[in-house]
Amino acid sequence: MLAPQFKGKQTMDSRVSTIYFLARRLGAWLLAVATAYVLASVTATQSVIGQLAGMGITVPMSDRVAMTLQDILGMANMFLPMVAFALLVAFMTAALLCRWLARWRLPLYALAGATAVIMIHVILHLAFGLTPIAIARTGGGLAIQGLAGAAGGICYLLLIRRQAIEDW
Repeated sequence: MLAPQFKGKQTMDSRVSTIYFLARRLGAWLLAVATAYVLASVTATQSVIGQLAGMGITVPMSDRVAMTLQDILGMANMFLPMVAFALLVAFMTAALLCRWLARWRLPLYALAGATAVIMIHVILHLAFGLTPIAIARTGGGLAIQGLAGAAGGICYLLLIRRQAIEDW
């Protein structure tokens, strides 16, 4: 509940509730970014390991786990900021669209997340002529990366909806 406003001045309660609102949205966005990034990284690593297995190379489970963790950490300085920025733009766009299409909130946020991650790969390919993440070189792999982004969008929506219910 917002505190009453007097002659255009903000009261301390309204400023605190605004900060609280923004902090909770920031937390939801950070968790959504982490979800999308980890899923995209894990699927990329497992795709490469699957290609190795297709060539007859046996990769033990301990090596699979070690490779996956190494890729999550190793791609963080390049891929994580791209995912974070792309999801920021996508979620702001989805929030704007939800003003008119409120009934479509879940598909909008899922589509926004998927589009954000797919566009990272498309823009890198168009701008520099390269696709640094091997899984995105095929249509199926690009779709799997999109699913990771969609999971991030759904995560964000579930977290902000839960917050709205708790605040009610």
